[in-house]
Amino acid sequence: MLVAGEPSGDQLAAELVTALRAAADGRSLRFFGAGGERMAAAGVDLALDLTRHSVIGIPSLREVRRFQGFRDDLVALARAETPAVVVGVDFFGFNGSLARHVRDAVQSGPFLNWNPKLVQYVSPQVWASRPGRARQIAKIHDLLLSILPFEKEWYARHTPSLRVEFVGHPLVDRHAAAQAPSRQPTVAPTLVLLPGSRRGELVRHVPVMLDAARRLQKTVKARFRWVLPSESLAEFVRPMLPTDFPMELQVGELSEALQTATAALACTGTVTLECAWFGVPTVTLYKTNALTYAIGRRIVTVPYLTMPNLLAQAPVMPEFVQDAATPEALAGALGPYFANSIARSQAIEALGRVRAQLGTPGASHRAAQAILGLLPPAAVG
Repeated sequence: MLVAGEPSGDQLAAELVTALRAAADGRSLRFFGAGGERMAAAGVDLALDLTRHSVIGIPSLREVRRFQGFRDDLVALARAETPAVVVGVDFFGFNGSLARHVRDAVQSGPFLNWNPKLVQYVSPQVWASRPGRARQIAKIHDLLLSILPFEKEWYARHTPSLRVEFVGHPLVDRHAAAQAPSRQPTVAPTLVLLPGSRRGELVRHVPVMLDAARRLQKTVKARFRWVLPSESLAEFVRPMLPTDFPMELQVGELSEALQTATAALACTGTVTLECAWFGVPTVTLYKTNALTYAIGRRIVTVPYLTMPNLLAQAPVMPEFVQDAATPEALAGALGPYFANSIARSQAIEALGRVRAQLGTPGASHRAAQAILGLLPPAAVG
């Protein structure tokens, strides 16, 4: 059973299913659960498309109740199907609760022959806020699959009883065949704009990113290319874009866009690691509602939101959060990257060091081997 609740997790779960089949050595495996289009295309029997319901920040009471209903339905499905393994893929706010309720169902119910292994694929960022959550993961889960290099050592210090395996980052496989572009682009200077993958992010990020691009245009002759992960999100953004300012709007093909990019302006998140992989100097931003930001300031203990900055332990991508994310600040930080300056060369060199930390190709394969290793031969035959 696999459960993913966001587009990125849906893709990761689909890649894992493909790797599990390849590693099964002819043995028959069945997959079911909740996710999205990519999991369905990979052959997962979906009871629910969770990716349609992802939320940003603090959910409303109505949203909480809706997700509780989804969780209870999936627990009931697990009890009916008795899978050998339950894999939560990212989306830990939901998947952590699901794992706990599955564990409770095993301990309290009459299922003496059902004792599933519980796996979390992608660690929640407990090292960034509320580290006490690590103890709950250790209490409930049999295996945590990490995609960031420092996490295994962090868990070893805080919860040594939890088995943690660093499998590498999946983007290494996705872009293994693509080479980082020449840092002297032969095409016109291009700014790639990456506002996020959820509608709430787009509402907050597109206007300020657009204003920053307008300011940059006054001093830099450049192309501007928005890249959205789906057609539905592109259609959502299209009415926000002006008709008097030439801009491209692209769906998918992020690697192609980054290979020809001079710089990027991106929402903090996984996409910043892809920018780092391709050696694209990047400025990042994040804006959320006031309540979520106020709570976040109290509980987040790391100095950066942008993952390459955390890996480098330095601001290799200038980061602007909440009120600091103004058009003036963003345009000002982007300007040096179009001047072929020392700042640009230094950024590219620093991003190369980040890229080296992401591991070698084969993340999904290593994750699949670790999961299959939890099972006795009869469980997969």
